[in-house]
Amino acid sequence: MSPNVAGALLMMASMASFTINDAFIKVAGAQMPLMQILFLRGILTTALILGLAVALGQLQFRMARRDWILVGLRTLSEIGAAIFFLSALMNMPIANVTAILQVLPLSVSLGAALFLSEPLGWRRLLAIAVGFAGMLLIVRPGADGFSIWSVYALCAVVCITMRDLVTRRLSKDVPSMTVTLAASVGVVAFAAVASAAVEWQPVTLDLAALIAGAGVFVLGGYYFSVRVMRVGDIGFIAPFRYTSLIWALVIGFVIFGEWPDAMTFVGAAIVVGTGLFTLYRERLALRRAKD
Repeated sequence: MSPNVAGALLMMASMASFTINDAFIKVAGAQMPLMQILFLRGILTTALILGLAVALGQLQFRMARRDWILVGLRTLSEIGAAIFFLSALMNMPIANVTAILQVLPLSVSLGAALFLSEPLGWRRLLAIAVGFAGMLLIVRPGADGFSIWSVYALCAVVCITMRDLVTRRLSKDVPSMTVTLAASVGVVAFAAVASAAVEWQPVTLDLAALIAGAGVFVLGGYYFSVRVMRVGDIGFIAPFRYTSLIWALVIGFVIFGEWPDAMTFVGAAIVVGTGLFTLYRERLALRRAKD
């Protein structure tokens, strides 16, 4: 198996794992407060990440002060992303929320140009503008289907964009699993405080299985996402992140009986198309820089 094929499979496995985790959380959320779910899943996930980090020899806490500050900012962004995304997920079709998040490659490219002074040509800038227009077709501000939960999904995009931009500034010698562990600890700590303000529900065997499944799959998503950065050509592999939308469509239809309307499909197609074009242009620019 070539490194590119292995990377593509790992990317698809990562997207599948994260989306299946979302489905478990959404099902459990019908019977249990979100903060309770986040806390219980977080305890399991943190323990699993800690074990994986030790097994991979990537548990390291000796970092420069600058990196500690960046890890702290990234963890805050991760907390915001988890709260906003999962709140939207509980109240919107899973495919719609996932479709909105497909704008992330565009928002990260724009953010990198604005805040990190990375070059951005007019073609990619135009693609980003078109992609955001496609995102508006999904959100449809002012339409009957628009709600505060659409705003939550957009806030999740902002938080994840900030997280990814901060990650780019981390030193190369900072282990990925240490960063992931810090984020997991941050989320579970926030959920522990927030869950004190809600009425906890009994954890039945079914709910325990859902939360355990979510913890295992989110760990799989983290693990595969770390592995995918170590094999193949990222320019070839990155487009396979859009398979998360396929998983969301299938899971939404089979488990929740949800199916997006035509306008959402059009918007998602525009967002994915412009995202693929942006990734292609970034790959082309990187090749020219190497030449």
